[in-house]
Amino acid sequence: MEEIFEFLSGVLHNNNRPWFLEHKEQYRRALAKFNVIAEQIIAGVQQFDDTCKGLTLKDCTYRFYRDIRFSPDKRPYKTHFGVFVCPDGKKSMKSGYYFHIEPEGAGYLGHNMLCTGMYCPDNVMLRSIRDEILFNPDPFEKAIRKAKHFHLDSERNLTRVPNGYPKDHPQAELFKHRDWLLVRDLPDDVLFSDSVAEWAVNEFKTTYDFCQLLNHTVDFEKE
Repeated sequence: MEEIFEFLSGVLHNNNRPWFLEHKEQYRRALAKFNVIAEQIIAGVQQFDDTCKGLTLKDCTYRFYRDIRFSPDKRPYKTHFGVFVCPDGKKSMKSGYYFHIEPEGAGYLGHNMLCTGMYCPDNVMLRSIRDEILFNPDPFEKAIRKAKHFHLDSERNLTRVPNGYPKDHPQAELFKHRDWLLVRDLPDDVLFSDSVAEWAVNEFKTTYDFCQLLNHTVDFEKE
């Protein structure tokens, strides 16, 4: 893991093509080491979540090169690595399990982390989740409690309960969520250990009910 962070820190402070080309071999070594961890996480998740069976590394990881065609930020390279184990692959929009690392100061997500759930679900998905909470909140409460080391991310929450949902509902605060993500930090002592993939898989197991509940809820809406 040290070699991975050494490379990512280098990119953070030298995010340009000449530097990257000079360090292309370092990139390849760092990526190969991360991919070993990613494959272990994918295999581990597949052991407890049958909906993720058959996924490959390509289905779950991302290009390191940024698409800068329409972005005012012209830095050509990302400063993080991540693997997202999700039914039907990373582009499916479904809930899944995400492992993320970035060097100090990168400021992308701000920390090394695990998260399970959906980021930016579309309006149909969001309405389906809110409706399920409106009429049947108990499974969501139980699933969130079961993931005892995670917290429900509220960074992009609405300031008010959206129209159409009762403000006096026992779980009215949940209606404000625009993302549905259980998040936990990845401690340094674990991150730089040989058992980081095993640890991540065991933590993801506690979020299984939450992940399945989200996917069942949005899939039901589509039927």
